Amino acid sequence: MVTIGTFDGLHKGHQLVINQLKELASNENGETVIFTFYPHPRIVTAPNETSLRLLTTKNEKIKLFEQFGVDHLIIYPFNEAFAALSYTDFVKTILVEKIHTYCLVVGYDHRFGKNREGGYEYLQKCAEKYGFKVHRTEALSVETDKVSSTKIRAALETGAIAKANQYLGYRFTLHGTVVNGKQLGRKLGFPTANIEASDKYKIIPGYGVYAVLIEIDDKQYKGMLNIGTRPTFNNNADNRSIEVNIFDFAENIYGKSITLVFIDKIREEKKFAGVDALVEQLKTDKEVAQELLLSL
Repeated sequence: MVTIGTFDGLHKGHQLVINQLKELASNENGETVIFTFYPHPRIVTAPNETSLRLLTTKNEKIKLFEQFGVDHLIIYPFNEAFAALSYTDFVKTILVEKIHTYCLVVGYDHRFGKNREGGYEYLQKCAEKYGFKVHRTEALSVETDKVSSTKIRAALETGAIAKANQYLGYRFTLHGTVVNGKQLGRKLGFPTANIEASDKYKIIPGYGVYAVLIEIDDKQYKGMLNIGTRPTFNNNADNRSIEVNIFDFAENIYGKSITLVFIDKIREEKKFAGVDALVEQLKTDKEVAQELLLSL
């Protein structure tokens, strides 16, 4: 049983496809196969585009597929030659001749191949020609709203973490490395670790203050995160920073890998009249974050 796609985010809609794939495989005493690609097709087909933002990195997707119990994961190199492949040729040379597909499971909005020619009806004709089955899943709705990677990205860009996490079916994470900063937080009594994201295509949630869980060296901590421009100190609006204040933590972690697990947004970023006003707000932010993280 095979399904194909980019699976950005591996959200609840994708999970529905995977669950149906597993169910069909179980009924037929078969195995589940995920066929996906790296890098993302738009990196190859639109190399000058700068707006691409992904919900999941390659490594994140691999871990999620493992968690969802997929038997086989094929990560096919996406290059110009593959991009030029017609859908018919893809079905014949890869799905049929290489993978020996018995049944192909696709999402309700499946479009694939050169010029996105491979819709469900077209795929049915290929299936009849080459002797395999096609199963199409229905759209998954959450509170009457169809789940999609586009909608999750939109939610993250506005800081709507709870909505994004609901659509994902798990908590959004951001991986990075702790780098040197200006140590402004330390002077305020709220020392922060400055984070450099590990993948330039990974989406960063919108500016604001967030309650987060922090994972370092297989240990988990609680904290609050600021994504923004340090408006109280910095006049350069383009100088985005990612800074996390880890509660009850005093270790030197420069150069270490760090994972931020987003729980909820506390407030928008704002400019304060002075340092004292900022410190008072940070105290309030910490109380709100601790309340949000209390049961975690």
